[in-house]
Amino acid sequence: MPSVVGLLEQRELGARRRVDELREEADRVQAELVVAEREWKEWVIARSRVGGVLGPVAETEDHSRTEQAMPAQERAEEASSVSMAAKPKSQVPVWREGLDTSVLSMDHQRILRALTNRHRLHQGPLTCQEMAVLFGLDTVPSKVEALRSKAKRLVALGWLAESAPGRFTLARGVCGPGGGS
Repeated sequence: MPSVVGLLEQRELGARRRVDELREEADRVQAELVVAEREWKEWVIARSRVGGVLGPVAETEDHSRTEQAMPAQERAEEASSVSMAAKPKSQVPVWREGLDTSVLSMDHQRILRALTNRHRLHQGPLTCQEMAVLFGLDTVPSKVEALRSKAKRLVALGWLAESAPGRFTLARGVCGPGGGS
């Protein structure tokens, strides 16, 4: 007759295997969701651009129509996100050996920190969509594009590398926050 402890260990092992299986499945579904959301957003952008090209509306009229159609809450969120954004004239220095990440804005540091963690864990590049999820942002085009703009700027100045279109990693030699070089 098996011992009670042995039976409990068997049950624990079975439960742990089930949790691992479910986590793997959840990761797979999450990855599929990210891809599906990206594709959906691309179609939304395509439809919007085609509509903009086909519609002979002046830019100022189009902007005023958009402002009128946008709910008050979205206008308030947009205004608050603009006020929290980096100043238009803020400088991102070109990366060089020994330069600390503290010279960057908090948003740029957060991007570097996320990519440093990915690098440390030997995980691959990160998309802006994945960054938005990681940072707890809504994965709406405006938020994702704001991250893309920051990441592209960091690429242009040598802090990041774009291994494939839209897939960002640390540039060679950059160690991330606190690393300096």
